[in-house]
Amino acid sequence: MKLTALVPATAANLGPGFDCLGLALDLCNEVTIDTDAPAGVSWQGEGAGELPTDGSDMTSLAMALLAREAGLPLPPLALHGLNRIPLERGLGSSAAAVVAGLCLADRLLGAGLALERLLEIAVDVEGHADNVAAALFGGLVIAYRFDERWEVETLVPYPALRPVVLVPEHVRLATAAARGALPRDVPLADAAFNAGRAALMPLALTHRPDLLRAALEDRLHQPARLALVPEVRQVFERVREAGVPVCVSGAGPSLLAFEGEGGTVPDLGPGWRILRVGPRAIGAEIT
Repeated sequence: MKLTALVPATAANLGPGFDCLGLALDLCNEVTIDTDAPAGVSWQGEGAGELPTDGSDMTSLAMALLAREAGLPLPPLALHGLNRIPLERGLGSSAAAVVAGLCLADRLLGAGLALERLLEIAVDVEGHADNVAAALFGGLVIAYRFDERWEVETLVPYPALRPVVLVPEHVRLATAAARGALPRDVPLADAAFNAGRAALMPLALTHRPDLLRAALEDRLHQPARLALVPEVRQVFERVREAGVPVCVSGAGPSLLAFEGEGGTVPDLGPGWRILRVGPRAIGAEIT
C-alpha cells in the first residue's frame, strides 16, 4: 500500500493570540509511505541531510504512537518526505511532521480515529494546540482547553487575505528557547491590552482586514521573542513603518505580514526569503 499525506504549514500565536490562534498556509509538506518498498526513511527539500533517517524523526514516532493507541502493529515500510516548510522558523514544521505521521498511520491501520482524538494525541506529542489544530483542520482555528480536553473552532479567512511569510535564511530559533525568554508575570494593563486585541483578531481575519494592523499588536510574547533576534526585530519595525500589518509567526524567527490597501512588504534585501502563500482552507489530506 502507498499513501501520501499533504500537511500545511501553520502560523500560530498570530499577534495577541498566544497559544490559541493558528492559520493554515498553502505551503505543504508531502510524506509518502510504501509498504511494498524496502524499509527506510529519506528526506528531500527542507531539512534533507539533517533530519534523522533511523526512525527517530517525529513522523515515524507519531506513527508508532498511533499504532500503540490503536493496538495494532505497523508493517515494515519506506517513508519519504518532501519538505517545503522551513525548519525552526516558526512555521509549524514539527506540527506538520506529527500530523502527517498520525494521519498516515490512522489510514494505513484502518484505526478510524476521530479528528478530535488525533488532535489530543498530536498535542501530547508536539505540545502546541494552535499549530496542530491548524494543520489538522485547516483555515483559521481557535484552540482552547475545556473540561480537560482540547476543543477547536474553525473560521473561514477573509477571501482576499494576502499573507506573506518573511523567512530569515540564516537565523533559526528553537521553540524551547523562544518560550524560555517569555516573562513569568505580566502587568494587568498588558493582559487587558492583549484581551482587547485578541477579541479583534477573528473579526480582522475573517471580515475586516483593515483592522489587522491594530489587531496584531501584542505585549505578551512578541517583544521578548524579537529581542532574541535583533536583525529580525529591525525588519519587523521596518514592515510596520511601511503600513503593513505584521506579527511573529509562531515562536519566530519568521514574520507573517498581510499585504493589502495598507501597502506591500518592502524589499528586504539579501538573507530573506519572501513567500506569498494564501491561507489553506483544508488541513491534512491523505491520498
